[in-house]
Amino acid sequence: MNKVAVIYGGMSSERDVALMSGQTVIEGLKEAGYEVVSLDMLDTEMLVPWLKEQKPDVVFPVLHGGVGEDGTLQAVLQWHGYAFTGSGVIGSAIALDKYRSKQIFRAAGLPTADCIVVNSVAAAKEAETTLTYPVFVKPATEGSSIGISRVNSKEELVPAVEIALRYDTDILVEQFIDGPEYTVGIVGDELLPVVSMKSTTEFYDYEAKYISDDTIYDIPSGLSDEQEQYVQNVAKSAFDALGCHGWGRVDLMMNHQGELFILEVNTIPGMTSHSLVPMSARAKGWTTAQLMKNIIDTI
Repeated sequence: MNKVAVIYGGMSSERDVALMSGQTVIEGLKEAGYEVVSLDMLDTEMLVPWLKEQKPDVVFPVLHGGVGEDGTLQAVLQWHGYAFTGSGVIGSAIALDKYRSKQIFRAAGLPTADCIVVNSVAAAKEAETTLTYPVFVKPATEGSSIGISRVNSKEELVPAVEIALRYDTDILVEQFIDGPEYTVGIVGDELLPVVSMKSTTEFYDYEAKYISDDTIYDIPSGLSDEQEQYVQNVAKSAFDALGCHGWGRVDLMMNHQGELFILEVNTIPGMTSHSLVPMSARAKGWTTAQLMKNIIDTI
């Protein structure tokens, strides 16, 4: 697999992040010795003719959200016989849908926070007096913390839902977890070191993830060896439960009682200078080039 086609950028609300991630992947693959061709996929119709022209050995999707991460791109690549990194159609589609992911986690006996789904302002108004605040309001199929709000009172619920409805028709209203956030990168059978995140913003939002230099990342995570292994094992169980494979990242939180909760599984995690998988890989001793090779080797 010497020639790698990187598909990045795209048309989703996470385009800016996908452009930055794509550059990291392209540079890492070149450093690892691969021949790299790349496409900023601004139009889905351009993809297949371009691939037929380029004839890559493998496709490396770096599209966050939208058709790049919801299984659509994976279905096209599978249909046309192209090998590609990351999860397939079903794993990608389910993982991007936070609500259906939660249903599978619960069926598998895995811990995740309580939530309800609303799809209109009217539904939010009906629910506002039944909730225990604070809660998080988030679009069911967005990533990068886009459209997410922390809601501390019933008066804040409807405005937060209105924001989230700009990005999705199904809105998750999730019980707040009071405690630190952790993430686990997965590459094949390798579980990367747990990363602990502490942001200076109200929660680990878009600015904290991709812009701010004030966010604190702890590797080692500060967990005991036993806790670290437990967090990694729960993350891998969540990844497997959704039918994901290849590589990805699982986000979790732990409350002050030591109870762990799965937030979501990311099938194409961010690969920017602030992103967590490259950071965790470096802590394991992998260069960016080694990380790219190890991801390619999962195919």
